[in-house]
Amino acid sequence: MSELPEKQVKRLHALIQEAETNLAAAKELLISIIGEDGTVITPKQGAVEEIGGKIVEGIFDGQKMAGPDGKEYPVPANYASKSKLVEGDILKLTIADDGSFIYKQIGPIERIQIIGTLVLHDGAYYVEANGREYRILLASVTYFRISIGDQVTIIVPAENQEATWAAVEAAL
Repeated sequence: MSELPEKQVKRLHALIQEAETNLAAAKELLISIIGEDGTVITPKQGAVEEIGGKIVEGIFDGQKMAGPDGKEYPVPANYASKSKLVEGDILKLTIADDGSFIYKQIGPIERIQIIGTLVLHDGAYYVEANGREYRILLASVTYFRISIGDQVTIIVPAENQEATWAAVEAAL
């Protein structure tokens, strides 16, 4: 009889964690669509002319690419996660005639790998490692199927000790 409540509590914990993950995914998707300031991020035909051509090179900041024109361009979280992009990587954005964005990593910076533990704060995922926290993309959490408390190998810039974001290399 005592097993039943314990199983129910474990199931409730799992459901709550799944709900938190789904909420974080919804928030990340919403931010990728409307931006953090509430303005809708959609490529416009005029955007190609504003940037002076169809190719823009910029620096990845952990979520977006900052172009030389001062504009920020949304980088798909799945691409950033699977490509293991880290802050400081140089990207090339090709804006197709139909307005679609195509990214390519052209200048990876020097990296180091460290091991940490996955934690969740205010709907965002972080990895605690070397006495600090690095934010990671929700896409990495779902792609690698990691859970809060799991040990994770992350990739951070070798030279940027102030980096906020990390890429997930593997779940341990």
